[in-house]
Amino acid sequence: MKIAIPVKDDNLEFFGNAGHTPKFAIYNMNGTGMFRSFKLDVVKNNPRTDIDHNDEEHSCAHDGDDAAHIAQHERMGTVLNECDYIVVARACKNTANTMNSHGVKIVKYSGDSSQADSILKEVSSKFIK
Repeated sequence: MKIAIPVKDDNLEFFGNAGHTPKFAIYNMNGTGMFRSFKLDVVKNNPRTDIDHNDEEHSCAHDGDDAAHIAQHERMGTVLNECDYIVVARACKNTANTMNSHGVKIVKYSGDSSQADSILKEVSSKFIK
């Protein structure tokens, strides 16, 4: 099972806005129950070209039918197509729709951890094989 976490950089610091993240850390999950473990597979760049990748507080004000904006989200979905889950603090409607169309389930994170590894451990019970 593969899980994506939006991160700021290769230091794997969590980035709260999934659609505007600079990168995605992709982890493999192994084991079950309390014996689950996570191993970093790869860090991928967010392919969206229509955004400021440093704007973690951005709220999309686009029309839900904005074709160009939806196409940018689709680029992001294609990069995460292999993932089963994405962990987010925030995601706009277009991010949610894109993840859904690619079969990537969204897991909401509202804790205080800032490192991807810690966050995965906190939400691991939400990942169902």
